[in-house]
Amino acid sequence: MAQKTTNLAIVFADISGSTKLYDTLGDQLARSKVAETLDTMTRVVKENNGTVIKTIGDEIMCTFPTAVEAATACCEMHEALHEVNAGIEDKTVIAIRVGMHYGPAIMEGGDVFGDAVNLAARMTAQSKANQIITTQSTIEKLSPVLRASTRFIDHAPIKGKQEEIDIYEIIWQEEDVTRMATGMMGNKKTPEVKLRLRYNDTEFVIGKSHSSAVLGRSKDCDVPVNEKLASRQHVRIEMRRDKFFIIDQSTNGTHVLIEGGEGAFLRREEMPITGTGKISLGKGFNENPTEVVYFTQEAS
Repeated sequence: MAQKTTNLAIVFADISGSTKLYDTLGDQLARSKVAETLDTMTRVVKENNGTVIKTIGDEIMCTFPTAVEAATACCEMHEALHEVNAGIEDKTVIAIRVGMHYGPAIMEGGDVFGDAVNLAARMTAQSKANQIITTQSTIEKLSPVLRASTRFIDHAPIKGKQEEIDIYEIIWQEEDVTRMATGMMGNKKTPEVKLRLRYNDTEFVIGKSHSSAVLGRSKDCDVPVNEKLASRQHVRIEMRRDKFFIIDQSTNGTHVLIEGGEGAFLRREEMPITGTGKISLGKGFNENPTEVVYFTQEAS
């Protein structure tokens, strides 16, 4: 059969700690629960327009036409496990770890090959129980709603790649946790979180009204910074689910110093920021920069 190359989302999902399940539950019950878990994941894959390529022991490999369908299925796989865990006593919980990547893959004879498959497998190796790990390029293919539920994890050295790859986690539990916490608080309002930026006479607040800000040398930026080493649109700060992230998009990098912590240098990468601190565009704090942006996280 002729080979066909197409863009696909590749997903690997396996049961975390399946060996321990056999020790804890005994062979018969553990075998039954593993089979039930694989059946549950297969059902979720099909419900989201996916195809199960193969089952390897306690792991399934599947594909989806889009990254959005794959990410949705990955979240639903985790959520569906409460059905499997319902009949298990002694606090033994079946959990899965999931890795995914979207990219060109070779389809042949009902199987899938190529770099996208290798990357998805390596994302699974980076994943832990109850996690969904993926690549930055896959995150960029998601809808804004799904992207809002992701967070940067690490720069990971990946076998076969010359450069490190930025890996992200897709948060599937956070909405449920937030909803539960809100219910427990009754009518008590959740404090609104803001990040106040100050530069000379300029002040800009990131919050519900303005969920992001761009800092840079251009006068069109939300916070124009008069620094020769700064790029025109040097760095972006975003609010995602009441947390703040700084994303460098510059040539010379961004220096961040959070009060009570160590300084960080970002170049084409991101990090969470919290509390109080300061930002320098292109110039290190050891160079005593004069064009510094100060930030303070507030709750009201």
